[in-house]
Amino acid sequence: MKAKLGIAPIAWTNDDLPQLGGETSLETCLSESRAAGFSGVETGGKFPKTAPELRAALDGHGLKLASGWYSGTMLDNDLEAEKAQVLPQLELFREVGAACLAYGETAGTIQNVQSAPLNTRRRLDDEQIRDYGRRLTEFAEFCADQGVPLGFHHHMGTAIESEHDLDLLMNHSGEAVHLLYDAGHMAFAGGDPLGVIDKHADRIVHVHTKDIRREVVDGLDRDAESFLDAILKGAFTVPGDGALDFSAIIQRLADNGYEGWFVVEAEQDPAKAPPYVYACIGYETLSKALRASGYTIEGE
Repeated sequence: MKAKLGIAPIAWTNDDLPQLGGETSLETCLSESRAAGFSGVETGGKFPKTAPELRAALDGHGLKLASGWYSGTMLDNDLEAEKAQVLPQLELFREVGAACLAYGETAGTIQNVQSAPLNTRRRLDDEQIRDYGRRLTEFAEFCADQGVPLGFHHHMGTAIESEHDLDLLMNHSGEAVHLLYDAGHMAFAGGDPLGVIDKHADRIVHVHTKDIRREVVDGLDRDAESFLDAILKGAFTVPGDGALDFSAIIQRLADNGYEGWFVVEAEQDPAKAPPYVYACIGYETLSKALRASGYTIEGE
């Protein structure tokens, strides 16, 4: 089985919290990503928006484009309007060879609202998720027609946060809606990261390897503290520095035949968690676990 190791730029510079690494250059992010051993990255706010510029930036460091976040609004938006909104990013990702579009549902999200407590996130009933799944499937089919699969990112602070939410969405959407599996977000939401793999392995197209600091997550006052407050407190970290057993997670993915990108995505305060140091911790932890589970790591 084949695996690729990537990392997201959010460890170096956080688009939602500019005080966390806002001064850090893209050059630093790319050079340190490669120096830590990673062969790919995901996009962020500082990345070029045209294919020639993006390809040149990545090629300059021997990196590939794994994927990148897309702020979707299909929960409220008209299909044709959403198609027009996403098309430039689909064209960019297709030209540069991204594995998928990392779709996050941001209609009504509180993930970037520091004044909004975690327990005030938007919630959908079963019928609303059924309707959303139908419309998201139409959108995902459009993305597939453009040559870029959609990987749905369940995410804290959004309408699809919990294991129950995700189960309903997977059950009420078509095969074009692939899953971007994120162990850290699922654990933060109180779900079972291994159970999610068992239920939805055939839909997983991309993997984020985000770890959690259990003492921080369990100590949050979800009626008063926000997702961004949790980030500032250090809720997330890289594999090897948190509470999740990534050897077990990777073995379960291997048992279910997953091949593709494993991306470290752990937003932290770079002043407290130096990005290069933590990138190395994540890389060593994942590469060891991947090899032990029978993976060959490409692009080292």
